[in-house]
Amino acid sequence: MDSDDCGFSYDAFRRTCPSHAVLEMLASKWVYLTVCALRRGRMRNGELARRLEGITPKMLTQTLRILERDGLVRREIFPVIPPRVEYELTELGENLAGLLSQIRSWSEQHVPDIKQARARAALSAEEDLSARA
Repeated sequence: MDSDDCGFSYDAFRRTCPSHAVLEMLASKWVYLTVCALRRGRMRNGELARRLEGITPKMLTQTLRILERDGLVRREIFPVIPPRVEYELTELGENLAGLLSQIRSWSEQHVPDIKQARARAALSAEEDLSARA
């Protein structure tokens, strides 16, 4: 699909643009964390589950299916008993992982700033409530 498919250049600010579906997928916390986890290399389902603390087996399966469907992750099934399945990023996934890692680094670096801003906002809200009473 090229930019002519929506009658104009892809523009995420236009509600009819297909890029909305891409942004919606990328907005998932589990998509984000799974892509970042796979940046380290091939992983099995159990390894991913341990790395992604708090993800349910159902959510991990759904996330991996979405990433595979969208061409970001490649799944390889090995013909052994019990079956072994490994996941790795495609070239497209690697490209995305670089961007997401920068966002992750920024968020980890700025946790104190965000926490301070939230504390100030909570204090301000309490002061507003007190002033109204």
